[in-house]
Amino acid sequence: MLSQKVIEEISGKINEALAASPARDIEKNVRAVLAGVFSRLDLVTREEFDVQREVLARTREKLDLLEVKLAELENKS
Repeated sequence: MLSQKVIEEISGKINEALAASPARDIEKNVRAVLAGVFSRLDLVTREEFDVQREVLARTREKLDLLEVKLAELENKS
């Protein structure tokens, strides 16, 4: 089995080769295009999504409580 040092050395050489090749430019261009596409989409971050999910859960709980109270009031009448 290859030692960790050999694997790191091979990885380093591959990264050096890619940095000097057109592949690095292609990667940068693809990232730029994708960033542009994603910026035009109406996306939210995971953090924003989680916050909204929590707000929705609390709202659902309040709605459930109000429905129970309303049913109790209707039964009293």
